[in-house]
Amino acid sequence: MTTESPVAETYVSSKRWSPTRPTALVIACSDGRLQQSVDDFLQNHLRITYYDRLYAPGGPGALASSGYELLRSDQFRRECTFLLTAHCVEEVVLIFHGAVSGEGPDEAACADYRRKLPGRSATEIEAQQRRDVADLLRPLFGAHPHLRVHIYRAEVAHSGEVRFVNLTVSQPESSGALSV
Repeated sequence: MTTESPVAETYVSSKRWSPTRPTALVIACSDGRLQQSVDDFLQNHLRITYYDRLYAPGGPGALASSGYELLRSDQFRRECTFLLTAHCVEEVVLIFHGAVSGEGPDEAACADYRRKLPGRSATEIEAQQRRDVADLLRPLFGAHPHLRVHIYRAEVAHSGEVRFVNLTVSQPESSGALSV
């Protein structure tokens, strides 16, 4: 193992630190294959360029209690709740990902969901992601009635095209005003 770096030891960014916190939080999978598509979607479709990030394997799925890792989801929920409160977040964007149902490449399925749900097909994983949306909305975000929550699924086609599909879930009436 080498510790030498082929670049200069110090780099000074041309971008300045801002004392103003962003009011948006994006929760997405850390899968780097989607990074440029997610950035493009956020900037050019949602017009969100300044945001806090909670990127982890599984993205919003890391917050869901599906699968066998309940302690992990509990920890991620605590971290998310901290960010919502401490950073005065007003808007949350959840981005799940996987193959386009029935036509996308199998390897585009979320690896974290494959780990949590071994042996499940890409279609079964997509169905679980949709169920996880309901698992997250009221218990996690319902305690913050001022939040605007947007839920998407980045779907990869065999061509490599990434489509961002708006996931909608019918929610029962409640006293809190959760905007989806």
